[in-house]
Amino acid sequence: MEGFKALGLSYKNAPIDIREKVAFNEEEAGQFLLKLKDIFSIEEALLVSTCNRTELYYTSNDQLHDEIISLMASSKMIPSDTLSAYFQSYNSSSASQHLFRVALGLESQVLGDIQISNQVKRAYQQSADMNLAGPHLHRLMHTIFFANKRVVQETSLQDGTASVASVAVDLIGGFIRNIEQPRIALIGLGEIGQNVLENLNSNETNITLVNRTKSKAVKLAEGKNIKVSDFNSLDKVIADNDVIISAVSGTKPVISATNLGKDSIHKLLIDLSVPRSMDVDLENIPGISLYNVDQLTERTVKARKVRERAIPNAEKIIEEELLNFSKWKNEMEVSPTIQKLKNALDQIRREELARHKKLSEEEMELLEVVTKSMIQKVIKLPVLQLKAACKRGEADTLVGVLNDLFNLESAEVEKK
Repeated sequence: MEGFKALGLSYKNAPIDIREKVAFNEEEAGQFLLKLKDIFSIEEALLVSTCNRTELYYTSNDQLHDEIISLMASSKMIPSDTLSAYFQSYNSSSASQHLFRVALGLESQVLGDIQISNQVKRAYQQSADMNLAGPHLHRLMHTIFFANKRVVQETSLQDGTASVASVAVDLIGGFIRNIEQPRIALIGLGEIGQNVLENLNSNETNITLVNRTKSKAVKLAEGKNIKVSDFNSLDKVIADNDVIISAVSGTKPVISATNLGKDSIHKLLIDLSVPRSMDVDLENIPGISLYNVDQLTERTVKARKVRERAIPNAEKIIEEELLNFSKWKNEMEVSPTIQKLKNALDQIRREELARHKKLSEEEMELLEVVTKSMIQKVIKLPVLQLKAACKRGEADTLVGVLNDLFNLESAEVEKK
């Protein structure tokens, strides 16, 4: 569909302070989609918003990129000229291809990221719930889901653990496996801290967020089963939790042996900060397991290399499924012509039958069956030729010929 478009920004071209400004939670996304629908009469739209990207996919015959950026800036109460330089736009097939790559993790900061596929699914569900997913978007999304299934089954793009955040979560999972009602504290909610939070399952664990700017922690915890604590209460936070993850920026450690207290006999400490925010001497305390970012990074190197080798195969799957989607799209574009041709021939059939009023009811029923069968046989070859022309990219020519031969446009107008 030529009217399918996309625009957005990501970690590739926008710093985190910009990405934070245009991030949408589920409720905000719904409100923004409603504005798009009301203001621009957009019938199909998909808004994907994560800590690494905010992208809008929509269907319109008009080029609305500038207007949408202005609306987004207005919704977030920031100057539009602050955003416009960071947005990239895509049209037609390039928009579809970009959505494939995003949903399959080829555009993710963590190559093959599993989380992005789930995030795209949730965004699609929201669009469907708001009646903003028409035939084009429905078909495109289900083709993408099928492609993702093939990537999982046929490639190693999602094998292993390829990010520091996911390695940290794996470590946590192993540590808390035998702890009843485990408690986890996440200190520092910058990009790395948020990545860890996205990977943690808050339904199975008791999570506490701590940040120098408490309002940010409150916002991230909103609507979730997550607690928030003050940064100046670190001693109590550390004492109350089994796992402490620190992603705090600074020039010196904020957590040392003095913060642990005498009862800290079995804890997992994960320091994701550079410079380090946990004193290295903590690893000498019995019962304390301390990991730093370099140790976690070592675990990701092998997985990343395996995933990188899978890129060509994943891109081949995308190419194949995009071709299948393109075939469907082309057939959809000629389906109105096929329907008009069927209507035109059926109109001729009914007019001819109407001329023979002396026929009995039984004879008329027989003629109905015979003439309908004839029409089906007559139309079969043009339909097959149209579909074949779609595959060759020559459908427009044949559509024009059929329109001229059967005067389909005029016949449709007269019918109305």
